[in-house]
Amino acid sequence: MSGTKKIERDHYLFREGDPPDAMYVIKSGKFAVVKSKTNSEIVLAEIGPGAMVGEMAFFDNKPRSASVKALKDSEVIALPYKALHAQFASFPEWCKAIMRTVNEHLRNANQRLKQLEKAPGEADEMFPPHTITKLISILNLVGHKYGKMAPEGLQINGAVLRNYTIQIFQEPTHKMQKLMNALMELNLMKVEDLEQGRQRLTIFKPELMFQFVEWYNEWLFKQEKDRTTIREDELKIIEGLLHFAKKLPKDDKGFTKLSLNEIQNDSMRDLGFVIKVDDVNSLIEKKILSDKIMEEKGIFTLVQVEELEKTSPFWSIIYSLKKITR
Repeated sequence: MSGTKKIERDHYLFREGDPPDAMYVIKSGKFAVVKSKTNSEIVLAEIGPGAMVGEMAFFDNKPRSASVKALKDSEVIALPYKALHAQFASFPEWCKAIMRTVNEHLRNANQRLKQLEKAPGEADEMFPPHTITKLISILNLVGHKYGKMAPEGLQINGAVLRNYTIQIFQEPTHKMQKLMNALMELNLMKVEDLEQGRQRLTIFKPELMFQFVEWYNEWLFKQEKDRTTIREDELKIIEGLLHFAKKLPKDDKGFTKLSLNEIQNDSMRDLGFVIKVDDVNSLIEKKILSDKIMEEKGIFTLVQVEELEKTSPFWSIIYSLKKITR
C-alpha cells in the first residue's frame, strides 16, 4: 500500500545493492543519488520535489544500482511494486513492451557511460583486494558473534549478516551475495532458503575463513620483493601435485618426494590434463618446490604438502572473486 515516508538528513532512502520493493515520488526536501567508490561517494545527481526515483527496478527487479541519500529532512510517497504490478498487468501488451524496452535501453546506456568514465587501463573489478578482506571479515565477525556450530559447520542467520553488511559496514548486499556464491562454488559454504524469505548460511570451514583474512592481509602489506604470488595456471599445477603427493609418505622433515616423470605419465588419467616435467619450473624458481633431483629412475622434486594445502584454497578464493566483474 502506498504511503508517505519521512527521511532525515544524511539518512538513506535506499542503498546501492539493496533488493527493490518500491519506487518513490519526492514530496518535499532534497536527495542526492550517489555511487560508492572505494571509501567515498560520488554524487551522480540531486533531485527534489516531484521527481521519481527507484522506478527502473520495477521492470527487471535488479538490485538498486545507486544509493539515494537525503540532503535535508525530506518526505517521499512510496509506491510499492506489488500494487503497481497489479495495475500494470491491465496495460496493452504493446505499451508494456515499449516501457520495458525504454528501461532496458536506459540500463544499457548507464553501463556504457560507466565504461567511458573509467580511466585508461582501469580494471572493472568488483572485488579489489581490500574489499575481499573486508567482506570475509564481516562474514567471520557475524559467524563468531552470532553463529552456532552444527555437524556441517558454522550456521548464521542471513538477516543478521545482511544488517551488519548494510547498516554497520555500509557495504552493498549484492557484493556479499556474489562473494557467498563464489564460496559456494568452492564448496566452502552453502545458503539455504527457509520460509518467509529467511536464509540460513553454513560455513563449512570457519577456521579457514579466519586464516585466509590473516594470510591475505599480511601478504598485501608485504613489500613487492617479499611477496610470493601464485598465478592461476600455477595453482592448477599445485592442485595436481597435491593429488599425487597425498598418496605418498612424508619424510621426517615433512617433505614428500614426487616423481615428475610418473606425474607426467599419469596426470591425464587422474586429472584430465597433463602436467609436464617442465611445468613445475616456475614453482621451483619461486621456491614453492625444491630443485629437480636427477636420479636413475627419473626426475624428482620435494614438496611440503601441509604448506600447499594451507595456501592453495586461499588462492582459489582470490581467483574465483577476480573473475566476477559486476
